[in-house]
Amino acid sequence: MLPEPEKKIDNVLVIKLSALGDFVQALGPMKAIKRHHPNAKITLLTTKSFKNFGEECGYFDEIIIDNRPKFLDLKGWLDLRKKLRVLNPDRVYDLQNNDRTGLYFKLLDKSKKTEWVGTAKGASHRNTSPERTKGHAFYGHVQTLALADIEDVKVDNLEWMKTDISRLNLPEKYALFVTGCAPQHPEKRWPLDHYAALGQRLLKQNITPVLIGGPSETELNKQLQEENKKFIDLTCETSFNDIVSLAHGAQVAVGNDTGPMHLIGASGCQTIAMYNTLKSNPDRHYVLGDNVTIMSAAGLQNLSVEDVFKEIKS
Repeated sequence: MLPEPEKKIDNVLVIKLSALGDFVQALGPMKAIKRHHPNAKITLLTTKSFKNFGEECGYFDEIIIDNRPKFLDLKGWLDLRKKLRVLNPDRVYDLQNNDRTGLYFKLLDKSKKTEWVGTAKGASHRNTSPERTKGHAFYGHVQTLALADIEDVKVDNLEWMKTDISRLNLPEKYALFVTGCAPQHPEKRWPLDHYAALGQRLLKQNITPVLIGGPSETELNKQLQEENKKFIDLTCETSFNDIVSLAHGAQVAVGNDTGPMHLIGASGCQTIAMYNTLKSNPDRHYVLGDNVTIMSAAGLQNLSVEDVFKEIKS
């Protein structure tokens, strides 16, 4: 008997919903999917927060917004089912791989026999290996995509995100400080006085600390800059794209376990990312990049300025 001919894949759906760090680290797999299906229409199903990423990266022909219906939101689930069935993909790449997207698999038109690459029960290319979740999520994606013959998956260096940051009038040599993190997890912050002391050491090397962050870092960075007048405070003045551009020009970036660090690390900037092992698992969620150093301690007050400065000098 002749083998069954390989199914033609003209219509591809990629699912990635959250969060910032996870989405950034899924961009490399997304790029690999695009390369593997150069002539297919590729659609991204994501949340509103990542619509711009999906549009700007150039890996997708269409973006569909998932409003993440609650369990009892019947209308929301029916709307989502309609979106999926109208799209009618030949193959789905699930880069979220959780209980929610397992339910999405069940919403597909079963008569279509859509191929599904992921962990959902019944998937045509199902990854059930316990190794998938033992290490970093990125390498779990690498392992899963290999089931669909997608190889050479690399971290996206985010070159497509560069912007003109000349308006910021920065000195030639500067360091990025990412002092904040999710407001509900203050224990993930390296102490502010440690950032101050490190910044003073960098100033002696003619490297100016530049503070970046969002609204939740406003008071934190204001205090740090007021006590250290030569620091530059750009809180709430930079987009995600600006952060990548800043990283490409920085001597070094130092920061906590938070989403923007994943953007910075991917850019190739020398990046020192700090993890409180009492609250984070750096083995699963560490920042990826060609020039990233992960430093961790049981309580970030135990991670000394001297140790971080030595790592920068090395």
